[in-house]
Amino acid sequence: MNKTITAEAQIASNIVSAKISARKVNVFYGDTHAIKDVSIEILDRSVTAFIGPSGCGKSTFLRCLNRMNDTIDICRVEGTIELDGHDIYDASVDPVQLRARVGMVFQKPNPFPKSIYDNIAYGPKIHGLAQSKADLDGIVESALRRAALWEEVKDRLAAPGTGLSGGQQQRLCIARAIATAPEVLLMDEPCSALDPIATAQVEELIDELRKSYSVVIVTHSMQQAARVSQKTAFFHLGLMLEYDDTSKIFTNPDHEKTQAYITGRFG
Repeated sequence: MNKTITAEAQIASNIVSAKISARKVNVFYGDTHAIKDVSIEILDRSVTAFIGPSGCGKSTFLRCLNRMNDTIDICRVEGTIELDGHDIYDASVDPVQLRARVGMVFQKPNPFPKSIYDNIAYGPKIHGLAQSKADLDGIVESALRRAALWEEVKDRLAAPGTGLSGGQQQRLCIARAIATAPEVLLMDEPCSALDPIATAQVEELIDELRKSYSVVIVTHSMQQAARVSQKTAFFHLGLMLEYDDTSKIFTNPDHEKTQAYITGRFG
């Protein structure tokens, strides 16, 4: 009896601490079934890594979490995805407001063709987060500090964001994403276009950001997943074959295909 109560309490604890809950999610591009019955609980204030070979569906599923797939006409999403218990695909949910709560950083740095300052200020302006220029200045500085970029750019905020190095541009994009005070930060291979030094800086930043956000990262680098994440999900052919603590996935996976992938036998 005690064991049953303990197990139920553990399940309840997991549900309470889940920031995003996805149940039986299927994604179709026209007739192509890209994501098949994926269910996952993504925890708050932690880093969750999605790994798997190219074309396995990990980026497609990531884009479901802030409705980026809405921008693709032939894409259809079925199932339930909840943020803090509320269905993000409900007709009453404004996707623009959702994306302020669930920010996204893409594979290649994509700063706006604006100044460093305006790259950060754009989101807070359109979402009405600043009442005055002083408020906006504070948000810009705070976002740049959290992205570990303030000291490098504080004397040239009027300079174009596109003039920064690749690693600085990616940190600028992270600062831009967190300037709207999101609760979740999605990262789609944020280091794939960066050199090793810039990659290390972004990984350090991810570790810092998880103190405030739920971070979900898609990565081809298993070493990166092992370094930065607490939970890892392995995707293969549109299925999520395994989801567990990162340490378990990389040392004692349950599924033979996970084992084959992490040991380099395919991918």
